[in-house]
Amino acid sequence: MESSKPIAVATTDNARGQAAVTWAAARADRYGVPLIILHVVDDRWVTEAIPWTESLMDNGQKVLETAAQRVRGSTGVDITTKLLEGSVAGALGEFSANASMLVVGSGSAHLGGTLTDRALQIAATATCPVAVIGDHAGNGKGVVVGVDGSEESTQAVAFAAAEADRDDQELIVVYSLNTPNHLLDKGLLSPSLDKALEEEEQVVLSETVSGVREDYPGLLVRKVMVTDAKPAAALVQTAAGAHLLVIGSRGRGGFRRLLLGSTAHGVLGHLPCPTVITPIHKVKHDD
Repeated sequence: MESSKPIAVATTDNARGQAAVTWAAARADRYGVPLIILHVVDDRWVTEAIPWTESLMDNGQKVLETAAQRVRGSTGVDITTKLLEGSVAGALGEFSANASMLVVGSGSAHLGGTLTDRALQIAATATCPVAVIGDHAGNGKGVVVGVDGSEESTQAVAFAAAEADRDDQELIVVYSLNTPNHLLDKGLLSPSLDKALEEEEQVVLSETVSGVREDYPGLLVRKVMVTDAKPAAALVQTAAGAHLLVIGSRGRGGFRRLLLGSTAHGVLGHLPCPTVITPIHKVKHDD
């Protein structure tokens, strides 16, 4: 995370939005960076100035003032507010260039889709990591990250390792084995082939963990191979009660293997703890 840039948090007048502001304020205080509280007025449907427009803007300012008031006094960092206009994902994605992290709440239904969908839209457009906060305070133990062996997934692992090292947490690297087992009837794969597939993927997991240990020799790292669950379920299960979960966003380039948009969607639909979606820098593949 770039320490010179502020943490930005988007909020609405609901419990999840308030939780996001509280989490973001605590993080800003911990790292000594400014906090910017955002609220987006979605005025795309307004074709001309009408009384409702002014009312929406006034209400947005009140939401910001209330949110700022709740956390002032609990942190010594500079807190400012900013009202944005336009589509929620578009406005926040554009603003993300000014932030080291963008924090949003998850959960309740929202105009145009659930906030799970909205969080994914924001993550797809943001140029910085996006933290999604639910009912969990983030006081758990361990930083969990999903890995699939691709060059892109190592970017999520690098972020997670830095977080774990900075916060003195254990890093838990999770690999969900993508074999045909869950698609074929039991017994169709020979035991030897099944074992060979698992051994091959264990090598991928071990190589990932080895790289992390080289970069952070003092970091406690644990590897987890899950063979009986799909990636999203494996991450949700492993990260239950964790300090943080880190997953990669495929962006426009896409992951070739496990950490796909569907995995992120599945995780956010059953948020186990504060979850960060890292922006993925495209990697050109020969194939």
